[in-house]
Amino acid sequence: MQPAPRIASLVPSLTELVSALGLGLQLVARTGYCIHPADSVRSVPKVGGTKDVNLAKLEGLRPTHVLVNIDENRRETVDAIRAWPPEAVPQIVVTHPLGPEDNLALVAQLAACFGHVAGVREHAAALTAALQHELVQTRAADWPEQRVLYLIWREPWMTVARDTYLSRMLSRVNLQTLPDVLGGATGAARYPVLTGTEPWLAQVQQVLLSSEPYTFGEQHFDEARRLCPNARVRLVDGEMLSWFGARAVPGLRYLRALAATA
Repeated sequence: MQPAPRIASLVPSLTELVSALGLGLQLVARTGYCIHPADSVRSVPKVGGTKDVNLAKLEGLRPTHVLVNIDENRRETVDAIRAWPPEAVPQIVVTHPLGPEDNLALVAQLAACFGHVAGVREHAAALTAALQHELVQTRAADWPEQRVLYLIWREPWMTVARDTYLSRMLSRVNLQTLPDVLGGATGAARYPVLTGTEPWLAQVQQVLLSSEPYTFGEQHFDEARRLCPNARVRLVDGEMLSWFGARAVPGLRYLRALAATA
């Protein structure tokens, strides 16, 4: 019989997914950004942020598994964990969903890691069924195309490349992000910086101001209108659109509602 895992999640979406799979009691470490589900994670020790992990504290919590994501965590963090004394090195579970359909493989990945824990495979099966249903309900062909600028930061303005999870989520309802560029598998090019003088900004039909990682509000509408003078400006829930895992189920429903009011 395998011992109970001691899970450290360094990614908010994965922390939420761990709980959805019935593994909340096995969670021994999280980042300060891992805030959902609130009741479940409140008592779980924090080990810094996604980019600035307190490695000494994390090691002291003796995790058997550390969950990371290629976009959200630093390679240096993973390398440092792998350099711990051999008896302390946990299994590092690397994730990298690039679109909403990849959530199916993500759930299967965690079910394979933790399926020996009672209830996990049942939770995974139910979540998989819910994801499959929402994916079928959310098809680009059902919606007119709209050119959008999704802003995640200001000073400087930052947006998303088309091969990011967020952009592919939006394309599920035919909200096509500009600029029409690919950022590659990793690195800063996945989140382009804008000068504000790009000619294509005049083609944008909607500016979507995210609630995270920068907290946009109505006070930023005028700036956004100056950036894209022909666009409608809207506030959107960044967690619903960018968090993968269990959040993709309500996220896809939220996406359809967003498209319906485009």
